[in-house]
Amino acid sequence: MPTGNDSKKVRIHLEDGGAVSGRLCLPRDRRDALLVLAHGAGNDMDNPFLSFVHEGVAASGIASLKFNFPYKEAGRRAPESKAKLQATWRSVIKWARSHPELCDCALFAGGKSLGGRMASLVVAEGESVDGFVFLGYPLHPARKKDQLRIAHFGALRPPALFIQGNRDALCDLSLLRDALKDIDWPTEVHVINGGDHSFNVPKGLGVTDQRVWEEIVTTVCEWITRQQ
Repeated sequence: MPTGNDSKKVRIHLEDGGAVSGRLCLPRDRRDALLVLAHGAGNDMDNPFLSFVHEGVAASGIASLKFNFPYKEAGRRAPESKAKLQATWRSVIKWARSHPELCDCALFAGGKSLGGRMASLVVAEGESVDGFVFLGYPLHPARKKDQLRIAHFGALRPPALFIQGNRDALCDLSLLRDALKDIDWPTEVHVINGGDHSFNVPKGLGVTDQRVWEEIVTTVCEWITRQQ
């Protein structure tokens, strides 16, 4: 992983008076964009994949912030209510907007699975961001393709990058493309060949996790750069 950024732990205070941990990576030579990443339901912000993306985009010149949801901060396994998760996202965006080294950055929100979905829900309810980066959007529960999580898509306006594996049990790509077809929302879908919901690929393809993760970082950085 390239170097060239400053990383530090941060504490983000929430609307209800609590607080969660975060880690901020600041590039030393360019700070015109910020990517805020939330973890998936079964992981925390120290998940190896999320950390790789977090550090990789910062090494490429894009500031990056990752954070814990309160349930992981408290060491619990099960996510709290959707309202609590969304309130956390609003507090994190407010924190980033008021940070003296980040306040002039274009803010891109997203993350892995649940984390990215919660970002889109708060924006659909009126929060402002400059774009989304979805790392495995959970379009539907496994084996329940009739339960699409798209009711709020029509309320979204910022451009969005969907990075999805074509073996993802939580996102049928044909259903995703159909959902995006008829809405007034600039989107791009980047497919990881052989990738499941965690972007693991079959060994028979001869592609390492490192290579897949590097492809994702490169795709994210190039897309964010094109939005500015």
